[in-house]
Amino acid sequence: MKFLQRLSVLLGCAALGLLLAMTLLDLPLPQVRLSEQVHRQLHASGVDHPVTAVLLNFRGYDTLLEIAVLFLALLGVLLVRDEPSTGYRIGGSAPLLLQLMAKLTAPMMILVAGYLLWAGAYRPGGAFQSGAVLASGMVLLYLSCILPAWASLTLTLRIGTTIGFLIFLGVAAAMLSHGMLLQYPPSSASTLILLIETGLTVSLGLILAGLFLWQPNEEDDA
Repeated sequence: MKFLQRLSVLLGCAALGLLLAMTLLDLPLPQVRLSEQVHRQLHASGVDHPVTAVLLNFRGYDTLLEIAVLFLALLGVLLVRDEPSTGYRIGGSAPLLLQLMAKLTAPMMILVAGYLLWAGAYRPGGAFQSGAVLASGMVLLYLSCILPAWASLTLTLRIGTTIGFLIFLGVAAAMLSHGMLLQYPPSSASTLILLIETGLTVSLGLILAGLFLWQPNEEDDA
């Protein structure tokens, strides 16, 4: 009986996949090349790199929702994790060479994150890349017993993890006065995008690091 159920599910999934493939193959070819449209409107985006223009201007709705999803993922981890993950804790023992290299590397990672944030307007980079570098630096410091784990969400952490989303949402709401959500005026588009990306860098760094660093105390679980 179980075999027949599994077989029916398998055949149903195969039929659905085949139907979707046939539907996609039957779609007409697009009459508009999106890459050409992006390059044609790039001068009004506020940045010179097409990827940043799409993520923070032309397709800002999707990016705003992506940040919300990451924030919700962190909230999910905070709610369900009740056991500390493996790794060093502050006050534990880590090789002296590891601690020394971490202390030397962390400032350079901050500089790299700042560069990626600035470079995103002109070449590959931006808030997601710089936030990932910041998160990597925090995890490295934690594994070196230099940075403590998150035993509780302090006010600073709460502000830091939400500031990027709140800035993004605030700018989006402010643009309603110009007639459309997330439609930046060309004269201030570059400034608004830099403001959004700066806030997102901080929030993304803390959110990504928090997925690893959140380790509640036993009294927090009670």
